[in-house]
Amino acid sequence: MAEELHGGHRARMKERFLKEGLDHFDRHQIVEMLLFFGIPRKDTNATAHRLIETFGGLPGVLEAPYEELCRVEGVTANAAVLISFCGQMFRTYYHDKFAAGTILSTVEEAGQYLLPQFLGRREETVYLVCLDNKDKVIAANVVREGSVNAADISARVIVQQALTHNATQVILAHNHPSGFALPSRADISTTSRIAEALRAVDVVLLDHIIVAENDFVSMRETPSLSRMFDGLWNRPELKLPADT
Repeated sequence: MAEELHGGHRARMKERFLKEGLDHFDRHQIVEMLLFFGIPRKDTNATAHRLIETFGGLPGVLEAPYEELCRVEGVTANAAVLISFCGQMFRTYYHDKFAAGTILSTVEEAGQYLLPQFLGRREETVYLVCLDNKDKVIAANVVREGSVNAADISARVIVQQALTHNATQVILAHNHPSGFALPSRADISTTSRIAEALRAVDVVLLDHIIVAENDFVSMRETPSLSRMFDGLWNRPELKLPADT
């Protein structure tokens, strides 16, 4: 009898989604429906509420590490894998959708482009955006991730990536999982070293952007650090002529 009730509830939820989409779903209902596919034949409503309460909302649930998800009462190993997969899939979606062809001609455009690339990343990750001379993204890739700090970023790897993609300029970015998007001494010294290495092969380091949660800081726009960088944001000589 209980299985029939749960089955009817699941069928109604799926039908509602197909008719309305997720816009009118409560956040716990979104999690509950996701759990349908990881926890068969059981009521997942209470588990969905526990997940929302434990991690503070839907973003926290999708960004939670597998091990922490498994500690929540009612969450199976399969459900934890599915939730982790979905969170990382969204980041991959953003990367692939905007990876190439996007024009980044201002700090704000670059920062907004980079923020989704760090969604859910709880370890420091170094990201490189390669651009042509019209500020168009040629390639964008993770060059290092894990327990790293700025001093661990290899100038050789950055230079190799830039040359591989025939970039004339690049944007370096990394995250501070601690939540403060402020450049450290290691960030500054490493950025200077990488800028010099790129300069030797005629590639411009346009900026080094530090991301923390929903915030970012441009090292280039930090007055005391701007002299490390070549080129300019929003350069008139690199813009396509306007249609006449």
